[in-house]
Amino acid sequence: MENAVDEDEISSDLLVHVARRLIDLSEENAQLKEAIENRPVIDQARGMLIAVLGAHEDEAWHVLLETSQHANVPLRHVAEALIASAAGQPIPEDIRFPLRNTMNKVRRHGQAGNTDERGR
Repeated sequence: MENAVDEDEISSDLLVHVARRLIDLSEENAQLKEAIENRPVIDQARGMLIAVLGAHEDEAWHVLLETSQHANVPLRHVAEALIASAAGQPIPEDIRFPLRNTMNKVRRHGQAGNTDERGR
């Protein structure tokens, strides 16, 4: 009888572990799907920054990321605002100022401030 209780307890613990793992995997899957959906928008905005600033890909990524952090808005929103601005829509004020500041930093420091270990 005691053996049956131990097996039930083990089975219960295993089910809890499996359920938690499934929840974790489901959340990770949702995050990956979102990243895949956001990628084209973010890449388009990076391309615009590369063209406008003459920046490297890493610098363009840095502009988007830093703007997102300083504006406290998702990266996708920054990218969408930048893309919409090419069609004549104004960039929202909460994004415009952090974007301008970050772009100015890149313009001032240029590529020299963002080299990799090979000097590129």
